Amino acid sequence: MSLPDRLVQAGVDLLEEEGLAGLTLRAIARRTGVSHGAPRRYFPTHNSLLSAIAATGLQDLAARLQPPAGAGPEEQLLAGARKYLEFAAERPGMFDLIFRHDLLAGAGGNLRATSLPLFKTFVDLVARLQPQDAELRATALWTNLHGIAVLRATNALELLGTADLEPIVRYVVHAHVTPA
Repeated sequence: MSLPDRLVQAGVDLLEEEGLAGLTLRAIARRTGVSHGAPRRYFPTHNSLLSAIAATGLQDLAARLQPPAGAGPEEQLLAGARKYLEFAAERPGMFDLIFRHDLLAGAGGNLRATSLPLFKTFVDLVARLQPQDAELRATALWTNLHGIAVLRATNALELLGTADLEPIVRYVVHAHVTPA
């Protein structure tokens, strides 16, 4: 494995273990066994390395969001919603990083080339169920799912006595694909 790939993998591992706060250039270099200046030879800024790390998470999320073959559009949309929430729960550090546009904007890596098709997947599925205002509906659906993921991550849903997300996911999906 090349050194840039090792640096990215070390960053992914640190992110999974310690979260975004533990993801420093020094920690990545230490984990990789190189000097603290070595990452700058391949990644001119800390944010460019963060962008490369985020790209791996977006690729994982994209693979998870592939609609199940043979299922109808509603079941595909429900499956995508579940997979989005699974990703957030299983990879909280990566989930935090890939949505930190304040850190990643202009950092290189062309993350939009990976992230925009993910959103388009939701738009296309929503459009198959409710073509009117599909992009607006998909945006509202995505923001609802993201909010659920954040509320679960901070244990706020437990305060409401909500352990089973399935009824919420079904409600949210139906609410955004039912004609107004």
